[in-house]
Amino acid sequence: MDLKPQELLVLLKVCAHPDRKYTFAALAQELAMSAAEVHASVKRATGAGLVNQRGRGDWSPIRPALLEFLVHGARYAFPAQLGPVKRGVPTAYGAEPLASQLQNSGDVPVWAHPEGSARGPSISPIYRTAPQAALADPALHRLLALLDGLRIGRVRERELAARLLGEFLRGNDGPA
Repeated sequence: MDLKPQELLVLLKVCAHPDRKYTFAALAQELAMSAAEVHASVKRATGAGLVNQRGRGDWSPIRPALLEFLVHGARYAFPAQLGPVKRGVPTAYGAEPLASQLQNSGDVPVWAHPEGSARGPSISPIYRTAPQAALADPALHRLLALLDGLRIGRVRERELAARLLGEFLRGNDGPA
């Protein structure tokens, strides 16, 4: 059973709000996916060892395993495709929490989206609905931006993104 990129969107959404208990239908609505897609994502993530399934509808991400995959595998399994300059939603080092910690004088990477607030080189989001979900959820946006920092960043950006993701997933502070 192969992992698909939407698994990371689903798992990061749940991690972004650790005190919430999500149904597949609620996750689907907030991520602009179908409940069947969310259910299939959780099933594939469980098979990959990224989810602890305790019972019907009772599951949670295995944060250490997720962090290991994000830091060491996501950029190889789901590489970001670079595209032309477009209007979109800032990501990676163009969005918080990386933007305030890195000096960037050039264009910032964006997910192409008509409601975006920036213009820059476009990169493919981890999943097609990620920009829409990120616009509606700042906590998810920060985690997705860190993921993109790992996917497209140079060594310094990747190291900082890995540290911030690790702090968040271990429960220390969060990607502020």
